[in-house]
Amino acid sequence: MLESMGLPLPAESIIITSALFCATTHKLSITGIIIAAVAGAIMGDNFGYLIGRALGLKLLQKYGPKVGLTPERLLLGRYVFLKHGGSVVFFGRFIAVLRMFVALLAGANHMPWHTFLWHNALGGLCWAGGYAICTYLLGNEVLKLSGPVGLGFGACAAIAIVASFLFLKRNEKRLTEEAMKAAEKDENLRITPL
Repeated sequence: MLESMGLPLPAESIIITSALFCATTHKLSITGIIIAAVAGAIMGDNFGYLIGRALGLKLLQKYGPKVGLTPERLLLGRYVFLKHGGSVVFFGRFIAVLRMFVALLAGANHMPWHTFLWHNALGGLCWAGGYAICTYLLGNEVLKLSGPVGLGFGACAAIAIVASFLFLKRNEKRLTEEAMKAAEKDENLRITPL
């Protein structure tokens, strides 16, 4: 839950360790681990969303220009979250660094809560439940597989992040113009000055 709120904690490792302990000793219930992991992931993201919604945009407006986050880029971020936020929330669950910040960013960009809740719950169920069940079923084999699989996921995530960054950089002007036109028609995109 705390990692999903934005704190750099090893949630993935805790889920794997707990499920592995359960599989090898049978002193814990795998059902309890799954329920705790999924509930913690979903609740943490919802708290992170609320924090981002209350404070995020104000902080981004105030300090964003110091790191190159212009009002146009803020509008672009809101536009991306309005258009593709569900995918970002769902798939962000599986990328370690993004997992910590996606809820805060969704809240700061005023992504509709019902859309966030649906994709967050689905992502939390697949991520936390998937890790717990796979670890429980694979038992000690997961330790042999986790290194290569983790490296593979890490490489895929790095490639996806770099590709997304390059796409945004190359298409920033066009996407910003789209966001400006959309903001004229949609009040959800408009950013009110501090």
